Amino acid sequence: MPASLTGRGRRAVLAMAALLASAGCTPLSLFDTVVPKDRGGVLRAQGVAYGADPRQRLDVYGPRQSGETPRPVVVFFYGGSWNSGDRAGYAFVGRALAARGFVVVIPDYRLVPKVRYPAFVEDGAAAVRWAGAHAADYGGAGNRLILMGHSAGAYIAAMLAVDERWLGPARANVKGLVGLAGPYDFVPFDVDASRAAFGDWPRPAETQPITHAGVGDPPALLAFGADDETVRPRNSEALAARLRAGGVRVELRGYAKVGHVGLLLAMARPFRGRAPVLDDVTRFVSATR
Repeated sequence: MPASLTGRGRRAVLAMAALLASAGCTPLSLFDTVVPKDRGGVLRAQGVAYGADPRQRLDVYGPRQSGETPRPVVVFFYGGSWNSGDRAGYAFVGRALAARGFVVVIPDYRLVPKVRYPAFVEDGAAAVRWAGAHAADYGGAGNRLILMGHSAGAYIAAMLAVDERWLGPARANVKGLVGLAGPYDFVPFDVDASRAAFGDWPRPAETQPITHAGVGDPPALLAFGADDETVRPRNSEALAARLRAGGVRVELRGYAKVGHVGLLLAMARPFRGRAPVLDDVTRFVSATR
């Protein structure tokens, strides 16, 4: 594969990725095989168990060059309407962030219909605790975790960052939240995916990040595509307003002419010119303390 794509090739890969993503996140592994790779980031560990269930596995990425100073650790949760997805499809995210100098953990988690809320949040919490306990094995700082996600994964990251029930004392290690096109305020459950994942829960408001957000939460970078028709930008805007009302530092980033899938694909090398998502994430993560 050449190091760069022509304009026509870039459009073809983007169209393919959007089509695959609309069918579910797992086929993004095909997208990952055809895009040029970030050579500065490498896979450090694959299929590590953080729980007993086969879906409780994770991969770890890190910079090709080791360093003396412990690095920030980004725990990335992919999306897929809580009913689809596979960590292999998001290797491009792991490599991109690792090439910027971070340790990256990408976990799988249990999916609907085998489970419903709160199982996937519980899995996320277990993966974050694993990251804190094992970060040093990969050159990371276990007390400098940044929770990041796209779409349904951004929901998981946000719940862990703002609702202290899930991580308990380990939440002190969370220094930042990065949400890409996340649903944070979506009651009532009026689409099939949310009904399937949350519809049985007797207290709907309890499932929403915006209910728990406020004083003492970690700083946040909330990003959205202005053309997103899957998860409306108002979700990011509402969570940003709630966090700011509690005195939390928030960066709200909207990208023109970018949709739901395009926001994530801007992390991949051929599409970074569409929106500076990777640069904004890098700047935010680097500033966490």
